Amino acid sequence: MELAKCIYPFIKTSPEKTRPARLFATKVQELLKIGENWKPVVGLEVHAQISAKSKLFSGAGTSFGSPINSAVSFFDAAIPGTLPVLNKRCVEAGITTALALSCKINEVSHFDRKHYFYADLPAGYQITQQRKPLAVDGILHFNVFTPGIHKQPYPKHSKIKQLQLEQDSGRSLHDEETKRSLIDLNRAGLPLMELVFEPDLEDGEEAAALVKELCAILLRLGTCSCKMEEGAFRVDANVSVNRPGEPLGVRTEIKNIGSVRAVAAAVNFEIERQVLMLEDGLEVVNETRSWNTDTNKTVSMRDKEVKQDYRFMPEPNLPPLRVHLDSNLENKYNLIDVPFLKEQLPELPEESRRNLVEKYAIPRELVLVIVNEPTLLEIFSKVLNDRPNRSALVIAKVLVNSFLEVMNKNKINLDNCPITPEQFGEAIDLLETRKINLLVLKLVFEELLANPQSSPEKIVAERNWYQIVDEEELTKICQKILEENADAARKYKLGKKQIFNFFKKAIVKSTDQRADMKKAVEILKKLLQ
Repeated sequence: MELAKCIYPFIKTSPEKTRPARLFATKVQELLKIGENWKPVVGLEVHAQISAKSKLFSGAGTSFGSPINSAVSFFDAAIPGTLPVLNKRCVEAGITTALALSCKINEVSHFDRKHYFYADLPAGYQITQQRKPLAVDGILHFNVFTPGIHKQPYPKHSKIKQLQLEQDSGRSLHDEETKRSLIDLNRAGLPLMELVFEPDLEDGEEAAALVKELCAILLRLGTCSCKMEEGAFRVDANVSVNRPGEPLGVRTEIKNIGSVRAVAAAVNFEIERQVLMLEDGLEVVNETRSWNTDTNKTVSMRDKEVKQDYRFMPEPNLPPLRVHLDSNLENKYNLIDVPFLKEQLPELPEESRRNLVEKYAIPRELVLVIVNEPTLLEIFSKVLNDRPNRSALVIAKVLVNSFLEVMNKNKINLDNCPITPEQFGEAIDLLETRKINLLVLKLVFEELLANPQSSPEKIVAERNWYQIVDEEELTKICQKILEENADAARKYKLGKKQIFNFFKKAIVKSTDQRADMKKAVEILKKLLQ
């Protein structure tokens, strides 16, 4: 209790920029022993924009970045007399996604009107599915693994309550100077899949891992671009905590989560905020909160003490949606053929992971990272297919350890990486033939980012970065370092073995990172004996 009183005001007032949210979250979990005293419960709701050329009920375009109010049909603007026409592509995308997530497809589903009055919803209602959605009772299996937090990946799953189709609303633009609100209806009517997950997650890392896996699946299927920065993939998180054995606690909903890492940070922060409040004798309020990316905190938006009455009613302008479930029946009424869509399913991410582990004996930790990033998987496949004699394990290690490190250091989005698979493969060849070492390999990647038109071989030749492998030359280098640091060598011989790392760093520095360190270490040990 006293600890909670000390920490709660700190969480409440301290600028988050001075301390990473994830590190502080982990520390609070340790201090309060959340796993023993409290049980966090997390459930996600995901809105995924369907990749289609036209909207769910109209022929208006869906391109991101179109001029304001340029992709709006009469129906999107709710002009009286206009009627919705269901987009077949969107239904097929929803069913394909549901099949990949092991959902039960409803042979007949219905559309409903969900009433609420916002300026960016011209009709005063949203067409969605509430009573009988497109699919129900699915399950998503995924692996939770965050380096620095988890030593080993562990399997997890979350049940899917339902998957439904619905239309998006428009966008309100608020001008503070003129005190006016402007409306852009380009998003009005965009096709969405809403996936409602059961509350069966326990922390932010599991929530982020679920989102990563779902994105990987949707990208494989081609049913959603998953570009969160464009609003094509939106996540809301429901969070509560309770003591083990007691009923579920009061739930809060977090909106406006704009990235995968923000999902983890927002959920973890909200768990700790609620625990610290309860430890301090305060009550958690049922409310909607948003994630503030500037302070890395959740902030209150509105309370939920009075449940909003959406006055759901059947959509009178759309007949029941019927699909074809039986492969033995003839599709007399041009229904959507579910068995056919099931046959067209591509290899899903988990199957790719299993194949990489079984075929190439790559550790699962590396496989998880590679498959979760489509760009990495594409590079891996192309580099290996170009020359099958290349080591799959070496390629995997370099991708995850060296390549990703350079990309992250330079803040390069993998989707926009200028380094081609051909350049990466050439760099791997230099490494495997021992012309360069891992330290130089990172420098080569750095140079390729600055000069994308160059080649690894040319860069290494121009800068004389070839690895020093000659044993006689390495021996001279080691002898010189020991002579220049005779006092340190004497201390090492007297038992201070940790000094050995000092000699290794001296070799790296004196050779501009070009020494074959495996050979150099062996030579050093012999000389010091």
